[in-house]
Amino acid sequence: MPTVIRTARERAREELTREIKQEARRQLAEEGAQRLSLRAVARELGMASSALYRYFPSRDELLTALIMDAYNALGDRAEQAIATAPADDHRARWRALCHSVRAWAVAHPHEYALLYGTPVPGYAAPADTVAPASRVSLAIVSVLRGAADRIQPAADARPLEGVFAAQVAALVAEVAPDLTPVEVSRALVAWTQLFGMIGFELFGHLAGTVEPADGFFAHTVDTMADFLGLPDGS
Repeated sequence: MPTVIRTARERAREELTREIKQEARRQLAEEGAQRLSLRAVARELGMASSALYRYFPSRDELLTALIMDAYNALGDRAEQAIATAPADDHRARWRALCHSVRAWAVAHPHEYALLYGTPVPGYAAPADTVAPASRVSLAIVSVLRGAADRIQPAADARPLEGVFAAQVAALVAEVAPDLTPVEVSRALVAWTQLFGMIGFELFGHLAGTVEPADGFFAHTVDTMADFLGLPDGS
């Protein structure tokens, strides 16, 4: 009997935690991350603030939970997209990854802004967020690693120099020992290009130029595939 009671309590706690985060996401969309308030969340859920503090002792802990959920949801989407593309079509896997990231961002613009928009004043993300935040960049690396013996970049590589060369060498050793430093440096360029392009679209910087951005996005994704040296098909 005690085990059954404990399990029921755990389920109730998990359900209320979901409700708290769902209400926090709603307020995030309406008010923005800077104005997220535990008291306001508690009020909307009909809870005493003191009760909510037992789940999230501070606004920052609630923000961290939302950030980790968002990074993991985005990482899931990217990894699933890669998995559905043909294993021997590396360009198709790259396209699937990029379009899945954009689709998630368009569907969840406020959560995307929480991850990649203006930093929340006074909030510092803890180390726990690093692994979830790395999932998309590691997914990009996985696409390149799958094509490692067939990469044919479209242009001659610029030499890596100074501090940047050392930084890239450290990344090669840590996450991609089967790729060259130039290939990893290009992955960094593609990673920032992808998120910069999506950010420009979501935050209105393409208005009056290439909006809607579907054609521009698809063109740039393939341009980056050329830059990365990803072959078509098997």
